Amino acid sequence: MNTLNGLPAHPLLIHFIVVLAPLTAILAILCALWPAARQRLVWLVLALAAVNLVVTPIAAEAGEWLENKVGDSEILEKHAHLGETMIYVSVALLVSAILLAVVHFRARGGKPSTVLSAIVAVLVVGVGVGSMIQVYRIGHSGAESVWGDVLTADGSED
Repeated sequence: MNTLNGLPAHPLLIHFIVVLAPLTAILAILCALWPAARQRLVWLVLALAAVNLVVTPIAAEAGEWLENKVGDSEILEKHAHLGETMIYVSVALLVSAILLAVVHFRARGGKPSTVLSAIVAVLVVGVGVGSMIQVYRIGHSGAESVWGDVLTADGSED
């Protein structure tokens, strides 16, 4: 899927990830730190993480196709390199969501281990914050590769 209605699919698909990954991360952190939220949101977090993992390689493939169409530049290479890391971020988000589901499932059978809950919470917070940072870095480099020359060409930088 390289084009949608004649437009490059990459910038369209990437918006799913720009919304899904941070939303999933925020909800996962909330679930990790607040058991009442985990009871209500854990399955939504798991579903969002799974959808994010499915969309990520599709967007990456469309990005590679678009990169071949527009040519090389240093900033585009940086964006492509950073974009290649998103699959690992998406996998980490899904693993975090699965671990939250395990903690939730164990809590249904009684009180889950405090140590397990704490370890999962630390992991989820780390993955969540890291994923939001990486989405920002990838998106910023992509925006620079598209708009950087346009904004500096007219000499008006804010």
